[in-house]
Amino acid sequence: MKFFLDTANIEQIRNGVHLGLVDGVTTNPTLVSKEEAVFEERIVEICQVVRGPVSAEVVATDFETMLSQARSLASLNEHVVVKIPMTVDGMRVVNVLSSEGVKTNVTLVFSALQALLAAKAGASYVSPFVGRLDDVGNDGMQLVQEIIEIFSNYGFATEVIVASVRHPMHVLQAALMGADVATIPYDVLLKLFNHPLTDSGLKRFMSDWQMYERKQQQ
Repeated sequence: MKFFLDTANIEQIRNGVHLGLVDGVTTNPTLVSKEEAVFEERIVEICQVVRGPVSAEVVATDFETMLSQARSLASLNEHVVVKIPMTVDGMRVVNVLSSEGVKTNVTLVFSALQALLAAKAGASYVSPFVGRLDDVGNDGMQLVQEIIEIFSNYGFATEVIVASVRHPMHVLQAALMGADVATIPYDVLLKLFNHPLTDSGLKRFMSDWQMYERKQQQ
């Protein structure tokens, strides 16, 4: 499974890349608004650091403006994946971009039927938002399972990005289901390293080694 970082913070992205764990990045207008950077410049900067898929989202909602914005974003760097919302006009844009060889990530997916429509339109990725579904009493990971099964039934090449990840269990469940990608906030990525038995075991090893060294010095 590939790991994308869900952030527009360049330091977090550099740190993730240095760990050797980050395959790509997803951004959205909310994440970009938190950064003191020009949007297009930050997207290019991220592409230069990651050298993998970097999702950049259009902010228009009508077909013509979305298509224009999407083509502009795609021209920024070869690694840009244009993020398009799950709407009627959005799927029209995805269909056109697919015919032009532009990679797309359909965002704000909350049902398996929406994911099916995105795949048929030619989306490179679909992003079911599991955390937001959990927040309103639905099972976000069940949606991921349904999408994976549908795509497998019909041989769609569209990759499933598990989005709106809130905690390590989302990542574990995504991996067990065979999701292609999990897009993860930086703090959740760091939590994947943690286990109390690892901490206690390391502490014990270090304590035993210090005792050994003291004995050697006597």
